[in-house]
Amino acid sequence: MKEYKLTESEEKFAELIWQNEPIGSGDLVKLCEKEMKWKKSTTYTVLKKLCDKGIFKNENATVSSLITRDEYYTRQSIRFVEDTFGGSLPKFLTAFISGKKLSKQQAEELKRLIDEHREVQK
Repeated sequence: MKEYKLTESEEKFAELIWQNEPIGSGDLVKLCEKEMKWKKSTTYTVLKKLCDKGIFKNENATVSSLITRDEYYTRQSIRFVEDTFGGSLPKFLTAFISGKKLSKQQAEELKRLIDEHREVQK
């Protein structure tokens, strides 16, 4: 699985693309000027960088994603659990819910997710 590390401003830029794709590169420049106060050159520099990382593509002056927002954040979540909790999902969940009470609905949802993703024993 390819790893993508983005800065905070790159993530904000990526969010703009994901929310508006496909988007013309000229429209993206205008959007970034309005939302991020970026100049045209900054937008194209960051766009090229994220295209080189394999997250977006800019073909015929139209920008679109090569990975979805959900795919990106799934990979970030997996990396966080691996780096912080040695890849242990139970340790992560214990830390996450420590000191909190789960509602019945939340507990049922977690049980359902666990059942859906449980390995089948052979």
